[in-house]
Amino acid sequence: MVDLLIFLAAFVGMEGVAWGTHKYLMHGPLWCWHESHHRPREGTFEKNDLFAFYFALPSILFIWLGVNVSEPLLPVGIGMTAYGFCYFAFHDGIVHRRLPFRYNGKNAYMKRIIQAHYVHHATTTKEGAVSFGFLYTRPVQELDAERRRLAGNLNTGQA
Repeated sequence: MVDLLIFLAAFVGMEGVAWGTHKYLMHGPLWCWHESHHRPREGTFEKNDLFAFYFALPSILFIWLGVNVSEPLLPVGIGMTAYGFCYFAFHDGIVHRRLPFRYNGKNAYMKRIIQAHYVHHATTTKEGAVSFGFLYTRPVQELDAERRRLAGNLNTGQA
């Protein structure tokens, strides 16, 4: 039971890590990689795909430490890996249709997070983007209003 709770805490906690990394690093100093994701893709891969490799390293480390050093670290690594897999399946598979299956969200939650991601991609620069997470998003109308406000501020130099 403790392992399950640790797993769930790691899985849910990764939302905060993903949000912060996306907002402050990917739309900040690492925009040189992430920019490829906000442009039409040419070919199978884009520079942004390099993030998956680097984001997998802490998961691998926690799993290794959990097996070889301290057992409670294993469910942390597995939780991080599960989050990464879900993100990949949702983000690359469902939203960007980079996998060979099609899914159209039928329930309100799936529609909301898919639409929020599309609002995020309405911005093609590192400034002015909204909706940086995966599991949670504010209502799409709020996000779109914020995106429009930010775009107006950028155009008037008030950002």
